[in-house]
Amino acid sequence: MHEVDVAVIGAGPSGLFAAYYAGFRGLSVAVIDALPEPGGQVSAMYPEKLILDVAGFPSIKGRDLVSNLVAQAAPFGPQYLLGTRAEKLSYADGRPVLGLAGGDQLACGAVVITGGLGSFSPRPLPCADGAPGTGIVYFVTDPTELTDRDVLIVGGGDSAFDWALALQPLARSVTLVHRREKFRAHASTVARVLSLPVRVVVNAEVTRLLGDGAVTGAEVTVRGGAAETLPVDTVVAALGFTADLGPLAEWGLRLDRRHILVDSAMATNLPRVFAAGDITEYPGKVRLIATGFGEAATAVNNAAVAIDPSAHLFPGHSSDAG
Repeated sequence: MHEVDVAVIGAGPSGLFAAYYAGFRGLSVAVIDALPEPGGQVSAMYPEKLILDVAGFPSIKGRDLVSNLVAQAAPFGPQYLLGTRAEKLSYADGRPVLGLAGGDQLACGAVVITGGLGSFSPRPLPCADGAPGTGIVYFVTDPTELTDRDVLIVGGGDSAFDWALALQPLARSVTLVHRREKFRAHASTVARVLSLPVRVVVNAEVTRLLGDGAVTGAEVTVRGGAAETLPVDTVVAALGFTADLGPLAEWGLRLDRRHILVDSAMATNLPRVFAAGDITEYPGKVRLIATGFGEAATAVNNAAVAIDPSAHLFPGHSSDAG
């Protein structure tokens, strides 16, 4: 069994700021997330999109915000447990013990849940069953890896069009296929993509992927028309995500549908379990990244007192530490 002062469940912006703030308070931290990289929904769905409502940044790309948050926490050495889930919660001597996927256990002084939308997974590409083994991606972790590739993007939402904007300057070709004529993406983003040398095929579906071990082509069928075979190296399936609380729903937390109810201290109904960010609910809740940062600090400060009742709720400003 491993031990840590604070276990943060969720590596999105609120979770990463909680990791920094716990480190600033002198607490050891482990950050747990089912996704393979930090950033949560930001990294998975809009890493190249400009975020305009983070204080102090007139605009900042999602990827850069995540990178900055990781760098901010880095001096305090948080442990990242990525690609794994916190599945069970129990208590030993009044302290939470998390049962992780794979059987490991993590004893902690307090838990801060910053799970955003909850546990979410990409909607699969229907024709991907039995398709070549490589070349289908649901997350683009590094756009430069697709330089000089023939890229096919499937979807009509913000993430599909964001990837079209990001990849068009790098890829040999970019084709976007959507099963409807209308798009869910923001109109200004759609207009920008349509002004670029990106082929957009509507009322169409990818009906077959070609290749032996790796994707080399795709069969695209327009409704009521014939199938067309395109040269394709990489398929970006941007079909959205399904989200739920996963194992958290079985912990006995007081819930409002998919959200965890908290009080003004960001405390849940369970001892030493706090929550922050989009996953929380309380009267007047506003779901913004900026709001999540403040909630994360509140949760960590109250967790610090739960761990050590002699600790100060407010440790002072970070500027005082220098």
